[in-house]
Amino acid sequence: MKLERHKVKFDSELIKKYDKQIPRYTSYPPATEFTPNFTETDYRKAIARGNTRQSPLSLYFHIPFCEELCYYCGCNKIVTKLKDKVVPTYLDYLYKEIDSISPLIDKKRKVNQLHFGGGTPNYLNAPEIEDLWNKIHQHFTFDKEAEISLEVNPQYLDKNYILFLRNLGFNRISFGIQDFDPKVQKAVNRVQPEEMLFNVINWMREAGFESINVDLIYGLPYQTATSFRETVQKTIRLNPDRIALFNFAYLPSIIPAQKKLPSEALPPASEKLSMFQMTIEELEKGGYLFIGMDHFAKPNDELAVAQENGVLHRNFQGYTTKPESDLISFGLTSITMLHDVYVQNYKGLKEYYQAIDEGKFPINIGYELTPTDILHREVIKELMCNFRLNKRTIESKYNIDFDRYFASALEQLKSQEEDGLVTLLPEAIEINPSGRLLLRNIAYVFDTHTPRRKEQRFSRSI
Repeated sequence: MKLERHKVKFDSELIKKYDKQIPRYTSYPPATEFTPNFTETDYRKAIARGNTRQSPLSLYFHIPFCEELCYYCGCNKIVTKLKDKVVPTYLDYLYKEIDSISPLIDKKRKVNQLHFGGGTPNYLNAPEIEDLWNKIHQHFTFDKEAEISLEVNPQYLDKNYILFLRNLGFNRISFGIQDFDPKVQKAVNRVQPEEMLFNVINWMREAGFESINVDLIYGLPYQTATSFRETVQKTIRLNPDRIALFNFAYLPSIIPAQKKLPSEALPPASEKLSMFQMTIEELEKGGYLFIGMDHFAKPNDELAVAQENGVLHRNFQGYTTKPESDLISFGLTSITMLHDVYVQNYKGLKEYYQAIDEGKFPINIGYELTPTDILHREVIKELMCNFRLNKRTIESKYNIDFDRYFASALEQLKSQEEDGLVTLLPEAIEINPSGRLLLRNIAYVFDTHTPRRKEQRFSRSI
């Protein structure tokens, strides 16, 4: 019988039972395993192996600057209004990084994805965006059907800028709504009038973007299930192609900006759970399918189609339909994800600039995967992306006896099977509708790294 991949069953008791701090598995092993012992030589060798495989490329460019501080945000960013001072210098060093790394990459390898993230990519003005665009296209060969996307802040957009982005070649765009409620917006210092948001998305449609994606956050100050329902319904009226729904993690000891939030106005855990359940129900009624983790998409979206066909994948940029691509990232704090290597650049401008001035790659930490890591990564990825793992496929690819090799993990899954999260079959592991919201807990069973660590700073599973 065909697996109904997009069905979700909300069970509050199961969610409470399994709510714990565990990795999000945007990578496996998680970034907690990255080490400063990783060297530039290791990175060069990994790029060369990608050249041998002729893997296609996915490129990421990090623009770390923001004009205003959003109090909820835990991203790596630099808040400053001194654009004329910081942007030219940053772009100069970004270009130097491109000049140092791109010659190592075989020109026959085509780019099938490009993404600008932040920070706020539209912190750059149109000429600066165009200069960076031209620089990238001078050094890399693009597939004609490449997905080219960027994140934007609606507060600093007008119709002409949006049309410029589309005419330049961007075909996908995303922005954060978070909440339509003015009281919530003021509390988190992200004021975006409703009229402005509707104008922005209409301009994006008029410009002809192929995919428009938005973000929502539940658990912010002054939010209730009732008030957030209005936000969800208005978002459905906006009719984006994809919606990301994030659980706000209040961590003021780790994210100092959150100390500015009115902590007494944060909704209790029970209210957050109600918001979560309500949002899932509203989005399903609105025609969106649950893709996994915190993402929803329309039925005809390529993510939904790929998941239905069992070929969806994940990387540091989220869900993707480009499984074999090597993700190579540039800029402050950016993370590269090759077949068997992860690399993260320095998080501070001083260190980033200094490394480049010294003729070095601006690498801070990295990790080289073992064959065991690669095997476990594929198992975790299949479960989290496609809700089903074919044991025989893994056995054939990695030359193992699945049940014997993963005997300990399968034993742990038995209790999850008793709770209705999974179904253990002779040929496969299937995630049931009640397990779809607890993907991280299921994946954790196959994680051989995280359980050994005593101190963790992961977000809660729900």
